[in-house]
Amino acid sequence: MASRYHCPVELTMDVVGGKWRPVILAHLKEGVHRYGELRRRMPEVSEKMLVQRLRELEADGLVSRHERDTNPPWVEYRLTDEGRSLAPVLQAMYDWGLERARRTGATIIDPPT
Repeated sequence: MASRYHCPVELTMDVVGGKWRPVILAHLKEGVHRYGELRRRMPEVSEKMLVQRLRELEADGLVSRHERDTNPPWVEYRLTDEGRSLAPVLQAMYDWGLERARRTGATIIDPPT
């Protein structure tokens, strides 16, 4: 049986809610990233938390994991079609955050490349 919600925002938050899931999705919206790149872009998240959130996003069908058989293994993450369908939502959150920072004087630190 499918889940039931009383508001579409409730469903959206169920999918992208939490502190790190939307941040991971926002970085992957920019393109394919290796695990180490995501770690550098998100220095505040623990390795355990990042791995857990990536696995959840993969299980939810929003992120796909691709491993190349090299030594050491080369693992990349990218948005699936379903994940890419969140692009307008993620962009709206990004734009709102920029404007909020401008209004309040909050600092947005550019992630390392």
